Amino acid sequence: MCHTVKVLFEGIGVHPIVHEIDQISNEGKNIEKALMALAAGSGSTAAVPAVFIGGAYVGSTNEVMSMHLSGSLLPLLL
Repeated sequence: MCHTVKVLFEGIGVHPIVHEIDQISNEGKNIEKALMALAAGSGSTAAVPAVFIGGAYVGSTNEVMSMHLSGSLLPLLL
């Protein structure tokens, strides 16, 4: 699902900063736990991809795609 979000952003001209937490040896698991807690607190069903726009947590794939389809994603990226 991370690939889907990256392709969406690149398709609309956004070049996201991507942190591959599964490739972070020492802190990757701690970051994943923190993202899971953040996702659970926001009602998201998945921890990754954890999408932040302007420093604010937006959600995971479902939330990003829903925002895109409703037209509310692009204004956040401008």
